[in-house]
Amino acid sequence: MEVTIVGIDIAKKKFDVAVLMGEKVKSGTFHNTADGFGVFDRWLTKLGVERVHACMEATGTYGEELALYLHRAGHVVSVMNPAKIKGFAQSELSRTKTDKADAALIARFCRAMRPEAWQPTAPEVKELQSLVRRLESLNDMLTQERNRLPITHGMASASIERTISHLETEIQSTRRLIREYIDQDPDLRGKRDLLESIPGIGPATSAMILSEFGDVERFGEARRMASFCGLTPRHRQSGSSVRGKSMMSKTGSSRIRRALYMPALAAIRYNPVIIAFRTRLIANGKQKMVIVGAVMRKLVHIIFGVLKSGKPFDPAIAAVA
Repeated sequence: MEVTIVGIDIAKKKFDVAVLMGEKVKSGTFHNTADGFGVFDRWLTKLGVERVHACMEATGTYGEELALYLHRAGHVVSVMNPAKIKGFAQSELSRTKTDKADAALIARFCRAMRPEAWQPTAPEVKELQSLVRRLESLNDMLTQERNRLPITHGMASASIERTISHLETEIQSTRRLIREYIDQDPDLRGKRDLLESIPGIGPATSAMILSEFGDVERFGEARRMASFCGLTPRHRQSGSSVRGKSMMSKTGSSRIRRALYMPALAAIRYNPVIIAFRTRLIANGKQKMVIVGAVMRKLVHIIFGVLKSGKPFDPAIAAVA
């Protein structure tokens, strides 16, 4: 069956579509709802399109339901890092910025690059992800309220104190739910125990890793997993005159990078492999924040090795990860 290339520019309430049909582009706009998905499906049928390779940007939760709908219908779906689409646009010297033009750009990217197929998150991991992200939101709200308290007075101050108390209760409740949810699933529980065998990885970080990485087999190798986090180095060198500092690429999950920062600092103190790794970096003249980034990347390699092998942390093995 012939596969037709479809680019999708997703937004909260609608999505724009560009269908590549030979040299022509068919465009449409649909509501980002279950009814809108059905209208989109019937529109494709009217065009004579049976199976598509649909490509869209990863835009938080806006595109998840549409991607799942298309996947369940038997279509190929690719969910791409927006930075890759932006880079492709720059290679085309594209200057037009409209939803319709963006959908066509994404379609051309899909045709040229043939990106890998997206796989939906397993239901049990999706549920855990919802709980972990809810805990993250609650902690952010608690920080905001605590920051407001010193500069607020009177009845408003009492309101903030009540809110802080409520948030603290909710945070404890959500942590308990996460712990119980992992405990009741043998696979998640086993992986949690493997992760927490790594010095520097505690309950909060292990839950985040399980919810955001899913099955590590999909990465194939540790470097791809580090790239997913935006932890691979980006070098700046050209000829003999341009020799900029190497830095973290950051073209990946900021949520994971943020969650790995404190575990990296803990690992620097308590993980023998990381301690030796940091000592070598210092001897090579690396700066403090460069070392922290490298330690975060090293942790991801160790995490990948532990989960892939199914064996607890072993310093002798992790030293060469």
